[in-house]
Amino acid sequence: MPEGDTIHKLAGYLGPRLEQRTVDRLRVADPTAVRRCTGRRVRSVFAHGKHLFIEFDNELMLRSHLGMYGSWHRYSEGETWQKPRRQASLELVTGNDVFVCFNAKEIELVTTPSVRERIITSRLGPDLVLEDTHVADAVARAREFLTGDTPLADVLLDQRVAAGIGNVYKSEVLFITGYLPLTALQVVDDEALQVCYVTAAELLRANLGGGRRVTRFENDRAGRLWVYGRGGLPCLRCDRPIDTARLGKDHRNTFWCANCQH
Repeated sequence: MPEGDTIHKLAGYLGPRLEQRTVDRLRVADPTAVRRCTGRRVRSVFAHGKHLFIEFDNELMLRSHLGMYGSWHRYSEGETWQKPRRQASLELVTGNDVFVCFNAKEIELVTTPSVRERIITSRLGPDLVLEDTHVADAVARAREFLTGDTPLADVLLDQRVAAGIGNVYKSEVLFITGYLPLTALQVVDDEALQVCYVTAAELLRANLGGGRRVTRFENDRAGRLWVYGRGGLPCLRCDRPIDTARLGKDHRNTFWCANCQH
């Protein structure tokens, strides 16, 4: 699943290629979006957590959430697509450029300002990728929205609390900060919880450049991630085999070291 750093990189790629350009053709399931966005100029492209927004010059935005399997592609007009057309959730053509969003979890037309925009904004916590984010706000939202018995594995993934953390960062942050995935929120004080979000923010921002995602920066070629995807392999700190299971309310793949995390 794309995480916050990936979506910000995507916005950074699409922005210069879409902004100030006119939509010549739009294909999406919502006929209202097709009618109201075709012929409009793209004002901006930006990300908030795992959500990508394409803003037009008529107070409309297209919001996309890639979910588990979504991706964006860019083609030239007439070029063969790498995926079948039936998997295209959105096709946007401007000039000779064709931008296709495949297999998106959500595509939505949003009016700005509107009640729907306010609902979306209220349901997204502070974006940890942004340098001016107040991490303390995430701690306050965790206490407000979640019960004390919520496991940290679910706390970190809750986009209402803080936007941008996905399954990879969840496991990596918990390893780095030393907490087991099923540790209850109520046993972690505010200062320690803030450290979790600060760690996540630092990792997300460190991965905004090119290349593969890295959360382990030791120069020993032993691995770029501490635990994610390493089930059964030796822990890179203590050699104990890494545990893995589907945990939390959505039974997401989780990796941890029972020796290094408590």
